[in-house]
Amino acid sequence: MSIPQLTTEQLQAARAAATQARRVRAELKAKVRNGAITLSEALDTAQADDVLAHVKVVDLLKSLPRVGEKRAIAVMEKLDIASNRRIRGLGRHQVAGLKAEFK
Repeated sequence: MSIPQLTTEQLQAARAAATQARRVRAELKAKVRNGAITLSEALDTAQADDVLAHVKVVDLLKSLPRVGEKRAIAVMEKLDIASNRRIRGLGRHQVAGLKAEFK
């Protein structure tokens, strides 16, 4: 099966949609980083939003204050969350564990 050829307008629309999605995801991480919303609120918001559900869990954790690469990985290993997992792929026990860890 070959990839369909898109028109110039379709390509531009796809690029614009991808750019908008990246901006929305970056905005969520910035809000978490600045303390405007908590991790719990971010997870709840992402569960309801299709675009935000594609944020990687490790990236969301690293956007928290005082959480770097090592602590994010350690928490994910503790809760049995794969390193490439996105918010949409979290189970209810994993979500509850993250919320309890970062109250």
